[in-house]
Amino acid sequence: MMNFSKVLVANRGEIAWRVMRTARAMGYRTVAVHSDADRDAPHVAFADEAVRIGPPPVGESYLSIERILDAARRSGADAVHPGYGFLSENEAFAAACDKAGIVFIGPPPSAIAAMGNKAAAKRRMIDAGVPCVPGYQGPDQSDAHLEAEARKIGLPVMVKAAAGGGGRGMRLVEGDGDLLEAIRTARTEAESAFGSGELILEKAVVDARHVEIQVFADAHGNVIHLGERDCSVQRRHQKVIEEAPSPAVDPGLRARMGEAAVAAARAIGYRGAGTVEFLLGADGAFYFLEMNTRLQVEHPVTEAITSLDLVEWQLRVARGEMLPLTQDQVTFDGHAIEVRLYAEDAYGGFLPQTGRIDVWRPATGTGVRIDHGMKDGLAISPHYDPMIAKVIAHGATRDEARVRLIRALAETVVLGPTTNRHFLIRLLEHPDFAAGEATTGFLAKHRFPAPAISDAHWNAAAQLLWQASARKYPPSLRGWRNSNPEPTPIRLAAGGTQRLLQVREAETPDVPFHIDGADIVLDLDALTVRFSDRTYAPPEAAAAGSDGKLRAPMDGRIVAIKVAPGDTVVRGQTLIVLEAMKIQHQLKAALDARIAALSVQEGQQVSNRTVLVTMEPAGS
Repeated sequence: MMNFSKVLVANRGEIAWRVMRTARAMGYRTVAVHSDADRDAPHVAFADEAVRIGPPPVGESYLSIERILDAARRSGADAVHPGYGFLSENEAFAAACDKAGIVFIGPPPSAIAAMGNKAAAKRRMIDAGVPCVPGYQGPDQSDAHLEAEARKIGLPVMVKAAAGGGGRGMRLVEGDGDLLEAIRTARTEAESAFGSGELILEKAVVDARHVEIQVFADAHGNVIHLGERDCSVQRRHQKVIEEAPSPAVDPGLRARMGEAAVAAARAIGYRGAGTVEFLLGADGAFYFLEMNTRLQVEHPVTEAITSLDLVEWQLRVARGEMLPLTQDQVTFDGHAIEVRLYAEDAYGGFLPQTGRIDVWRPATGTGVRIDHGMKDGLAISPHYDPMIAKVIAHGATRDEARVRLIRALAETVVLGPTTNRHFLIRLLEHPDFAAGEATTGFLAKHRFPAPAISDAHWNAAAQLLWQASARKYPPSLRGWRNSNPEPTPIRLAAGGTQRLLQVREAETPDVPFHIDGADIVLDLDALTVRFSDRTYAPPEAAAAGSDGKLRAPMDGRIVAIKVAPGDTVVRGQTLIVLEAMKIQHQLKAALDARIAALSVQEGQQVSNRTVLVTMEPAGS
């Protein structure tokens, strides 16, 4: 038995808080680590102890093995739970914990290493008889060789970072002319995110489902699976909706996929919680993608249908116990669906958003679970993933779970940065998803244009701003006379549009809202909109995007500048590559023009709306 009494969680946010809840319930003392950006986070306050590990950049805090181990030594923690992301799949970290005499609550370093590189993992799975997608995972990493191998495989093809995950360093190539650029951008993104530019190529399985199997293994040779999760609805190859069980998997297929996943875990001497991911074709054939040697973001849906606590299982296995159940004892009850609530502009290319969460009110109700690490006033930092919460609903049937989840999202209030909440509701309401027919091509097949801002939104924003101003200033200062009430003009701007509204005294609109200076953000009919009061502002000289200035769409770092002053560019041409939250975004020209000036340089950190490039008409 590996006895330990104090667990340090080497992570942040919702997963740190979630792990600590189970650890504390089992009688363990807990230690939080935090960067300067997270010193006021709820997981830090919840822990029995907290240790600062550095400034906000992950390389100086959450990705620093030395600082995490130093925090363990200083706090007296004798076990470390890595959560997911950061160091959770870093074999050097697991080995360093072992060397320091600290129990690593996860698989042995050898198992992490075996699956940490997609190329090596795929070769190992082929040897173990696990079905794999045809592709290339060889040592020649030159652009020319990868380009030739991709053509040999045949388009469409997936270009993937061998060392990565989470959709980073991944490109789908459908056209021959896009191949070389996809290889190069995938490599640079992979180098930035994972420290390795090694790539693999795989034949793209068109319109497949992404189905993964939860496996568990102990140190006594027992390996079982806990069923599957369907994670087919994705954007930028990152999961948006996850559910268990999969609408496309029957008991026979579940048994076959489960056997393959167990074989994969046995082949590498696995221990603890892991996930084996597969592509499932329309013909029922399935192919190994990768194995995640950690707890998954979407583990709550498995917990919901099995009534098991997977973190408790991790802790029990880490201290040397046998698995609590055999394969025959695993049962499933009902259906569960999870969505990832992000600070992102789902209608604007899924660009990550940053800023302060002014109001956070998670929903409650039967069958609803919300895992989060939020509170009022906490900021979404540009240094970390912009996930706000995981919203999960469980029901006796898939449709009951779906309807409960829609209601939970509608009743959740989050005011501050733009989020994908309204978009998630639309996905869950879509007939194809409701029918259980969504595949990995779901978002490419169906368009979800930005919704129009309703008159009710405009009127409520104007009324609330007027009421706030009327309370703050004497009525005469707002063009209001008690003897002869007249409407007050208020000019608002939102979504690139301005409107002049005439406001009269009325009842306070029944909407969640927050006023921040000259801005008001309000939530009505599950659509949250930020308005700016432009009543006393000078008129805009030009509409956004037509003034010849390319601005940063978010906080980030300039990783490449593709043009120079004097260059002539055409609409759609890439001018700047901006990295934000480990994703590289190609910022393109909105018109044919000549580059008049560059305002930034490579390596520079920029804020949202910073002017990057100034353009002028091509003939000037």
